[in-house]
Amino acid sequence: MPRRDPAIPDDAASRIAAWQRRAGRHGLPWQHTRDPYRVWLSEIMLQQTQATTVVPYYERFLTLFPTVVDLADAPQDAVLRAWAGLGYYARARNLHRCAQALRDEHGGRFPATAADLAQLPGIGPSTAAAVAAFAYGERAPILDGNVRRVLARYFAIEGDPATARTARRLWSHARALVDAAPADLDMAAYTQGQMDLGATVCTRTRPDCARCPLSPDCRARIEGRQGELPTPRARRAQPLRHCWMLIAECEGRVLLERRPDTGIWGGLWALPQFEDEAALEAVCAGLAAAGPPLSLASIEHVFTHFRLRIQPLWLRIPDDAPTPAEANQAWVGIGNLADHGMPAPVARLLDGLYDGTPLPR
Repeated sequence: MPRRDPAIPDDAASRIAAWQRRAGRHGLPWQHTRDPYRVWLSEIMLQQTQATTVVPYYERFLTLFPTVVDLADAPQDAVLRAWAGLGYYARARNLHRCAQALRDEHGGRFPATAADLAQLPGIGPSTAAAVAAFAYGERAPILDGNVRRVLARYFAIEGDPATARTARRLWSHARALVDAAPADLDMAAYTQGQMDLGATVCTRTRPDCARCPLSPDCRARIEGRQGELPTPRARRAQPLRHCWMLIAECEGRVLLERRPDTGIWGGLWALPQFEDEAALEAVCAGLAAAGPPLSLASIEHVFTHFRLRIQPLWLRIPDDAPTPAEANQAWVGIGNLADHGMPAPVARLLDGLYDGTPLPR
């Protein structure tokens, strides 16, 4: 039996669960299920992504891959194509790897404890706890981005929540809240309630303390420090990087290049990319083009740690398409571009150029 922290109100978790049942979110498509596959899929998609963005992807995934075995059996290209536009593509690759591990090592069944779930590829401790709590009712604490903000304010925990030291303190308090709660705590409502509080009430700016069930004993509110906590991460200027992308077109086909599994846009199909203009010009010279490439309007894409300015160039090749120079390249018909999972900026670029052929975002 874990030792209870006497400084933590024993009704705090119950207040969150009661608030969630009364005022939390109830219309999200992954709620009201105990299916661990659906819970897991939603939790992976919701990492660093807002619920409104996730909903159509989640619904499309379930249509394409109704079970975890269907997902495991699918080619990685199909998984990445369904994920294209959702960002953080390592999540999609790990999702596929995890599904295969569940098929091959667990008979297509999810383990029932957070400890065992956390041993699977791509499942961290908070995601494992969320799946265990929602699907199996395990008394396992979570600590996603929204919950970190709620706990940092409730307990007035200083320090960047992303640092190991502060994260350890937040995990300790998250466990203590569960330990202090009554034995009949509704873990699904409590777990969802923490997420809902952070997403709709204890927001990053202008938290609505009047609606919060933790407001009476929230130290940040009592001390008037809601705007200071959690401690903001030190801002760093985002460096601007440049690249060139080649849109080589021949007889209604476009040259695409599959990127390596690791790194930015891993495993997705994109346009041939160059870090300097000289390298691009050398490739263009070998493609027997009708003339020099046409420079199109540049676009900019923002990543977590940098901005990427893309300069696209369009090149028309009048005769038969030459054999791709690289094994990871292929000529793809304009009407079939949507069958290839692409990064969002590449999809938008080609969609704008070949208007009328919708591409995945």
